[in-house]
Amino acid sequence: MSQTVPRDPYEVLGVERDADDAQIKKAFRRLARTLHPDVNPDDPEAQDRFREVAEAYEILSDAERRSTFDRYGHDGLKQRGMGSNFEGFGSMSDLFGAVFGQAFGGGGGGASAGGPRAGGDLAVDAQMSLHQALTGARIELEYELIARCETCTGSGAKPGTKTKTCATCGGHGVVDQVSRTPFGDMVRRTSCETCSGRGRVPEEPCTDCHGRGLKPTTRTIEVDVPAGIADGQRIRLSGRGHQGEPGAPDGDLYVVVTVLPDARFVRDGDDLVTVVPVSASKAALGATITVDALDEPIDVDVPAGTQPGKTINLRGRGMPRIGGGRRGDLHVVVDVSIPRKLNDRQKELLRELDDSLDERQLKDADESVVSRLRRLWRKG
Repeated sequence: MSQTVPRDPYEVLGVERDADDAQIKKAFRRLARTLHPDVNPDDPEAQDRFREVAEAYEILSDAERRSTFDRYGHDGLKQRGMGSNFEGFGSMSDLFGAVFGQAFGGGGGGASAGGPRAGGDLAVDAQMSLHQALTGARIELEYELIARCETCTGSGAKPGTKTKTCATCGGHGVVDQVSRTPFGDMVRRTSCETCSGRGRVPEEPCTDCHGRGLKPTTRTIEVDVPAGIADGQRIRLSGRGHQGEPGAPDGDLYVVVTVLPDARFVRDGDDLVTVVPVSASKAALGATITVDALDEPIDVDVPAGTQPGKTINLRGRGMPRIGGGRRGDLHVVVDVSIPRKLNDRQKELLRELDDSLDERQLKDADESVVSRLRRLWRKG
């Protein structure tokens, strides 16, 4: 499906122009599975159609490229050197590996000098609450990968049939490509595209994977996430990524953890920060309040004369450290609440209190407003 003018990537993926990253990713994965040549063996244009979808996703999944396209179109991308990274791929397996198999750069997807192609690494997102990050959790994930065909057990041959020596590479699994340059002939050794580096091809291809031995599939896995994990950290599961061709290693699976925000807390490393409202009278007289800590409620003593913004530190009530050790701290910031509406009796009592206070009592605070502003300014 060669075209002089590239199609609009939004049109290719079938998404609106205001689609978010999740919608774009979902549309791409749906189309990629549908258009993969292994799923369409009788469609000679499958590779070109998949390439078009991959290039559209490459534009829309990158914030800078998407912004450039929205403003200037495909010409703007070319002028800024943001063309497709897929131009140099000559095969479907190369292209599919570039899209799905190199999420963390390396560790799979390539062909060895004399053997079958290794499986590529892949990444899957996992979301969890802050409470789950505190205690650790076992979560179930579903992800897509290239796996060995169960029908032929990865041989590519129809059950009951045999394989034979590949005529293209003579059973070596590799072919030499010679190109002439000003410095002489250059020889480039690559994996044989006919047998995918195996050296043998099926006499009768498997009807499920069409002779490749691999096919797209969906897998479900349970992952143990350790207590104390932070947002953005990843867990590596060796050998759980894209499966390699027979005789080659499988790729790795990386679980990228997203710890969802909790409206009650701000996380700072292993420490947690929370804000607790306290009435002006309790702040002045002192009181015991119940703080909703992340794991369980805890009683906290508020000293008499507590000023707005005072922080009470609770050691060992924050997040655990991965691998053990003392937990972080919970910092309770006191927010002295001033009532907006008072009845007549309350107003009378406050006037009596105000008349009874002298200037020394009003100045007797832990830290003046000016001092606090100066301290915060120096930190900033």
